[in-house]
Amino acid sequence: MDGKTQSLKQLALQKFKHNFWGVFSFCFIVVVGLIAVFAYVLAPDNSQHANQMHLAIHSKKPGFTVQMLTLPSAANQNQNALEKLFFGDINANTETPILTNNLQSGTLYYTEYASDGLQGENKQIDVSSFSKTEIDKLILEKTFYLGTDKYGRDVLSRILVGARISFFIGFVAVFIALVIGLLLGSVAGYYGGKIDALIMWLINVTWSIPTLLLVIAITLALGKGFWQVFIAVGLTMWVEVARVVRGQIISAKEQQYVTAARALGYTDYRIITKHILPNVMAPVIVICAANFASAILIESGLSFLGIGAQPPMASWGAMIKDHYNYIILGKPYLAVIPGLCIMSLVMAFMLIGNALRDALDVKN
Repeated sequence: MDGKTQSLKQLALQKFKHNFWGVFSFCFIVVVGLIAVFAYVLAPDNSQHANQMHLAIHSKKPGFTVQMLTLPSAANQNQNALEKLFFGDINANTETPILTNNLQSGTLYYTEYASDGLQGENKQIDVSSFSKTEIDKLILEKTFYLGTDKYGRDVLSRILVGARISFFIGFVAVFIALVIGLLLGSVAGYYGGKIDALIMWLINVTWSIPTLLLVIAITLALGKGFWQVFIAVGLTMWVEVARVVRGQIISAKEQQYVTAARALGYTDYRIITKHILPNVMAPVIVICAANFASAILIESGLSFLGIGAQPPMASWGAMIKDHYNYIILGKPYLAVIPGLCIMSLVMAFMLIGNALRDALDVKN
C-alpha cells in the first residue's frame, strides 16, 4: 500500500483538471489576460486608445481593405518601450485612406478615399527629400479584419484594447471586495455581540440598495473616469464576501484547533489569519470567480450608460453604446462583436466558478 496521502489541495486540483469546461475556461481567461496586457503589441492600430479616426471609411464591413498613405507624426513626445506597451504610441503615424496614387518627379499625387460614391479630393505631397525605402513605406495596404466603427476606427484594435478594462476591473474589484469583506466578516464572525450586530446592519443596508444604483451613486460622487469605476464596483461587491466569511468563521471558531490555539496563548489576529481563514477560503474563492463576472457586467452597463470609461478610451460597453442603433441599420456586427466578447468572458468566469465549487467540495 502506498504510504503517500494526497492533501485536500492536491485532490481539488486533480478534480479540477478532470473538469473539461473548467480547464477550457481557465485557458480562455489566461489568453484574454495576455491579450489585455499586450493589446498594443497585437493591435493593428497601436495609437493611444486605438483611436486613429478615418471618417471617409466609417462603418465598413469586416475584411475591408484600402490603401493608406502613412506619414510620420509631427508630434515628438518622448516615450520608452514600456510606455508604448501599456499606453500605446502617442507619436502614431498620420494615416489617410486613398484611392489612387502616382509618383512623378519627386511629387506624390494621390486621390483621397471618399465614401458613398463621392469624388475624393486630389492632393499632392513633395517626397523629393525621402529615400526610396521611405517612399516605399508611404503607401501601405491596410485590412480591417473586423471592419471599422462609425468614426472609421479599427474595430479589432478597439476590441483588443477594450479587453483591458473588462479584464482588469475584475481584479481590482475583487481585490477591494476581498480586503473589505474579509476584514468585516472576520471581525463580525469572531467577536460577535454588538460588533457583529453593527457590521450586519451595515451589510444589510448595503445589500438592500440595488447594485447598479449604488455604483452609479459612487461613480457620480467620485467623478467619471477609469479608476473611479474600478473603485465604485469594488465597493459594492464586498457584502457577499463579508456574509460568507462571517458565517464560516462562526462555525469554525468552535472547532478544536481554534480552542487549542487560544489555549497556547495566540493572539486573535494570528488565530483568524493563520488558522481560521485558510480553512474557510474555499467558498470565498468560488464567490470571487462569480464577482469577476459581475464586475465585467457592471462595468459594461456603466459604460453603456455613459458613466464608465470615458471617450476616447476603448471599452466593450462603450462600443455597444456607440453602435446599438446600427442593429437596425444593417450593420449589427458593430454592437454584436463587443457583446459576444462580454458574454464569452463572463461565461468563462461563471464556468470556472462552477468547476472550483465542484473541486473544492470535500463531500464529493
